[in-house]
Amino acid sequence: MIRRSLLFFFFIISICASAQQKPNVQEGQFTFDTDKPFTLLELDQNDEPIVTKKKKPKRKVYYGIKTKKAFTRKGVGDRMTIELFYVLKKPEKPTGFARDVYWYDFTRKELRKTSQAAFDVKKGVLAHGPYKRMVGDAIIEEGIYYKGTRHGRWMRYDRQNLVEDKEKYYKGWPKESLVTYYDPNERKKIKEITPIEYGEKEGYYYYFHENGQIAVLGEYHWGERVNDWIENYANGKRKRIITYPKEPFEKDTRPYVRKEWDVKGKEIYSN
Repeated sequence: MIRRSLLFFFFIISICASAQQKPNVQEGQFTFDTDKPFTLLELDQNDEPIVTKKKKPKRKVYYGIKTKKAFTRKGVGDRMTIELFYVLKKPEKPTGFARDVYWYDFTRKELRKTSQAAFDVKKGVLAHGPYKRMVGDAIIEEGIYYKGTRHGRWMRYDRQNLVEDKEKYYKGWPKESLVTYYDPNERKKIKEITPIEYGEKEGYYYYFHENGQIAVLGEYHWGERVNDWIENYANGKRKRIITYPKEPFEKDTRPYVRKEWDVKGKEIYSN
């Protein structure tokens, strides 16, 4: 399904480009091969360590990393909202390719969700460890962070402690997300990551050259491509930028090639 969608996307772009006497959009030197994808849920289960002896867990140590307690508080009385969580003891930048990063802002004194690019180790610290959000005495949300990303099971409740929503993550990625590898047995060289949430494509999409360089980076929202989709050559240089609508389902706005470069980095087209 993913492969057909991507091929259809390039077909539509080519038609639009030809009709407006713009450069042809072709697939490039890489293929969109999604044979035998793994879900992150499967990988998480396969990667679980074998525990041979139970040990008393160390306080404030999660996934082998030392943390310290933190909290936020807003409102008054029965409507007071309190967040209880942990943060890394040492400053650290987020790793991986997850879209959302959660961190404690020293200036605002609040737990924030931003892109990785918006995070600054001088302004805050990554959340890491258990999290609880409470209104009065009722727990409204709980889960756990891994170096600034949601990890494992996250639960949301109403004021009567009834479950409203349940989500599972793997280091910031919804566990329905699909991943393929150039080496499916060793699983060290990622080929493609397709974000899936509630059965829809949602979040950042990545396709990699075999040397590890990002070949394609784009964003899905409600199963639709949005904003700029960026393609790169295997040498790391930018290849082209294809612009989509900022919001999904804007059928009146067609995608178009905004810029294109040759393999040496020389600009060959600009719209």
